[in-house]
Amino acid sequence: MYYGHNPYYSPYYGSTPFYNPYGYPYPSWVNTPINDPGHWEKYIPLRDYGPEPFVTNIEEATLRNNNFRLALWTGEYLQLTLMSINVGDDIGLEMHPDVDQFIRIEQGQGIAMMGDSRDRLCYRRRVQDDYVIFIPAGKWHNLINTGRVPIKLYSIYAPPEHPRGTIHRTKQDAEEHHD
Repeated sequence: MYYGHNPYYSPYYGSTPFYNPYGYPYPSWVNTPINDPGHWEKYIPLRDYGPEPFVTNIEEATLRNNNFRLALWTGEYLQLTLMSINVGDDIGLEMHPDVDQFIRIEQGQGIAMMGDSRDRLCYRRRVQDDYVIFIPAGKWHNLINTGRVPIKLYSIYAPPEHPRGTIHRTKQDAEEHHD
C-alpha cells in the first residue's frame, strides 16, 4: 500500500478537516472532498468577473457555457470570452483592426479561415479539440462548425473587443448587438 517516498502516506490526507485553531471564519468549500467531481459547478456562476483577480478551471467553464458568447473576464487590456457554436453554424466573418485574438477549442471540430480581405480567405485549416488559433489584428476570419456537436471554445482578445458583461445567448443576439 505504501510505495516510494510520500510524506503524506495516509489515504485520507486530502479529506482531513481544515485546521483552524483560532476559530477564524473560512469558506464553506474548504472541507469539500478533493475527489468530488461536481463541486466546481456549485460555486462559479458564468458571468464577467473583471477587472478583479480571478482563478477558474477554464476547461470546465468553457464546456458548461451554452451561450453563443459570454464575457468571463474583462480588464483594461485583455478580455476572455466563452463561445458555443452550434452544429453547422459559424462565428461569422469578422475583422478586428486593432485587436489580436487567441482561440482554444475545448470541444468539437471545424474549419478556421483567415485572409487579408473578406473575399480572399486563403488560409484554411481543420481544427478540433485542443487546437489553438492565433488571429493577428486586421485579418478577416471565420470558424465554421463541421462536426456533430457544438464547438466550445474560449477566446482571448487584446485589447478587449466586447463591452464588459457581454452575454449573447444566440448568434442572432450577437449580430443585432453588433449592428
